[in-house]
Amino acid sequence: MSTAPNATTDYLRFWGVRGSYPAPFGTHLKVGGNTSCVEMRVGDHLLICDGGSGIIPLGNQLMGQQGIREVTIILTHYHWDHISGLPFFVPAFVPGWKVNFFGPGNCPDEIERRISGQMQNPYFPVEVETWLADINYLTADNGIIEYGPFRIEYFNVHHPGTTFGYRIETGKKSIVYVSDNELAFIEQTLSEREAEFAPEELLMIEAMMEEERNKSLAYVNDVDIFIHDAQYTVDDYNKKRGWGHSCYLDSLDFAMDARVKDYYLFHVDPNYNDEKIEALHRDSVNILGDKQSATRCHIAREGMMLDLS
Repeated sequence: MSTAPNATTDYLRFWGVRGSYPAPFGTHLKVGGNTSCVEMRVGDHLLICDGGSGIIPLGNQLMGQQGIREVTIILTHYHWDHISGLPFFVPAFVPGWKVNFFGPGNCPDEIERRISGQMQNPYFPVEVETWLADINYLTADNGIIEYGPFRIEYFNVHHPGTTFGYRIETGKKSIVYVSDNELAFIEQTLSEREAEFAPEELLMIEAMMEEERNKSLAYVNDVDIFIHDAQYTVDDYNKKRGWGHSCYLDSLDFAMDARVKDYYLFHVDPNYNDEKIEALHRDSVNILGDKQSATRCHIAREGMMLDLS
């Protein structure tokens, strides 16, 4: 799946793959240290998922080309590791560029307030009013955004505050991007409080859980590329239940149940070095083999490019 597309190739590229905070450590650089940012280019249309620190080098690269002067940035939510690169995204400061934003919010003004909040005193010396590009805050029509060749559908996931996942269709390729999501949130909460419920209540809750899982699977079933939160090991997840992130095994099980073609371990814990992530990947590959699953598993590595043509 990893390629080095030329200037005319449609592609997806990982610019930031870490969760929580940047990890620019020598022990982490084979996987990458920047926080969430994924670029998708089809023709002259550029779609960016999240604005973590990875969007900074992406913006710098965009300033070195002439063909594109418009980008659309879709945000899963507004935690700092997903927006901290926006104050340093150079195209936003340059006249002649057009930058479109979409993310959780009841209206464009609310999206603007959430993005601009980190660029106000005392947090940052330069406010969004210094952006000289044509800045637009988008709304969705019945949960759908159409941008050039991209059809983008958003859905809610389990993470503190309102957080979106996205299903993106372009040409013959389908991509689901879910950076932050605790797949086992309801199941884990139920197991801890099981004694509080009568047997008939448990049956009803379990039926609701199955219905919600099936609804979540419907967004992901049979997609070509599945990029999903795989932040924790089993031990770390047991210490951090309710924090809004998944154990890598839960994400792998979900990918298998959805019959995705290629699953990418993403938003990995910044405390995990390259060796540890490689070990999680080997374990995932072994599980897929043992279960004779057709799903393939990869590490989302900074700089990795996938062919979308």
